[in-house]
Amino acid sequence: MYSALRSVQLAARRTAPMSMSMSMSTSSAGAKSLTIGLIPADGIGREVIPAARQVLEALPSDVMPARLNFVDLDAGFEYFQKHGVALPEQTLAALKGDCDGALFGAVSSPSHKVAGYSSPIVGLRKKMDLYANVRPVISGAAATASGERRAIDMLIIRENTECLYIKEEELHEGADGKYAIAKRRISEFASRRAGEMAFSMALQRDRMRQQVAASERTWKGRPKVTIVHKSNVLSVTDGLWRETVRGVYTGNAEYREGVDIEEQLVDSMVYRMFREPEAFDVVVAPNMYGDIISDGAAALVGSLGLVPSANVGDNFVVGEPVHGSAPDIAGKNIANPIAAIRSAAMLLERTGYASAALAIYRAVDKVLEAGQTKTPDLGGRSTTSDVTEAVCRLL
Repeated sequence: MYSALRSVQLAARRTAPMSMSMSMSTSSAGAKSLTIGLIPADGIGREVIPAARQVLEALPSDVMPARLNFVDLDAGFEYFQKHGVALPEQTLAALKGDCDGALFGAVSSPSHKVAGYSSPIVGLRKKMDLYANVRPVISGAAATASGERRAIDMLIIRENTECLYIKEEELHEGADGKYAIAKRRISEFASRRAGEMAFSMALQRDRMRQQVAASERTWKGRPKVTIVHKSNVLSVTDGLWRETVRGVYTGNAEYREGVDIEEQLVDSMVYRMFREPEAFDVVVAPNMYGDIISDGAAALVGSLGLVPSANVGDNFVVGEPVHGSAPDIAGKNIANPIAAIRSAAMLLERTGYASAALAIYRAVDKVLEAGQTKTPDLGGRSTTSDVTEAVCRLL
């Protein structure tokens, strides 16, 4: 659906009649293989990542010609508590040496400081140079702050490597007590890469939409990129972000001719997103703003359990549901697996298996449209297993 290929899905509906142990799905001998690292990590990640794997293994060979290999990998806060490291080197080595992509479940990072601990997903993004987090927010009836239901097709691109999330913090003692300082890094290099992805995906989404009748499109205007910042206050860091992303646009004739551009201060972006989410096509933001905006946008579609994402670099992709580890429901088989399943489809998109991704998107959409198999977060009584099996039956 979900990054640029969401519009392909709509067109297809009109035109189509570790432990480090490895296992393989059945497939024809000699077929091309796709190796996916599985990192369930903490909490419900241990339930939704196996669900995503089950769906991947259920794909028929006519849409998924590659042999799927899976590598079970370790990471997370619970792993840190046992071994003193949240992202072991052997996991990174396996991702770099053996895998074509990966799925990450969820992490139970504590809200207080724990000596020696650092978030494994943040570390993974840095170590694998996954410089953009791509989060689609799509609904035929999004719930707005006004109470109206509106169709939306928004793609949020979050710069993934910098901002305050470099985690360079200092604690000091002063005359008036303790005070803390956090460093914020914004570079031309990272800002330019995020801008390039935003404008290129805006054009790609538009090309896909052209395959669908205008009356069937959710976004009916020219492609548009909204640059989010707060440079009226943070004139140096956000000023550099704003100028660099705008420079990507002004320096490329294809972008200037084919894409509209606008800016939103981050606070007004949040306000408008809940009042009129249909006003946005592609949104690009620095790391922390993008994190907040994209999690908030999940409220528009009803549940974090529905919203997928992909951490994308030039040579690797990690699918990641946007929800957390949800320790209150972990182990109860009631977590919504849809976000993880859709994240697996996003991984397939990025690795070149569009037909397989579309098959998953269609199956998920049919389950949601039928409304008979829903986990408690959507007001239902179905289990994680129920939803997973319902999706598999429709593949």
